[in-house]
Amino acid sequence: MERITVEAVLENLQTVIDFATEKLEARDCSMKISMQLELVIEEIFVNIASYAYHPEIGPATFCMEFEENPNAVLMTFIDSGKHYNPLEADAPDTTLDIDRREVGGLGIFLVRKNVDEISYEYTDGKNILRMKKFF
Repeated sequence: MERITVEAVLENLQTVIDFATEKLEARDCSMKISMQLELVIEEIFVNIASYAYHPEIGPATFCMEFEENPNAVLMTFIDSGKHYNPLEADAPDTTLDIDRREVGGLGIFLVRKNVDEISYEYTDGKNILRMKKFF
């Protein structure tokens, strides 16, 4: 498993994306999968940076591990911020006109649409979000 730990601030988003992109390119991951995972990483990291420690700043760890037969990538985000399970958030009503929808709530919806498996646990004061994508 490879990991990177950075301060959970928006300025570090590109560092995390670059880390992931390098690992995915080394596995000859398709551009489509890479773009889907970049969206997932951005959504989760931005949420951690914006809400987990607010108004303070704390660390965020991003881990990647690859499986073979079938090919898959396991991604994990870990933070010690406020306890929050994003999987408990209500799904947005995407059938409503855009002007009648509540602001926000699309992030985890998009994450769920772009990964094959997702789970959350809160252990030892840490939020741990795991995702798996087959490719």
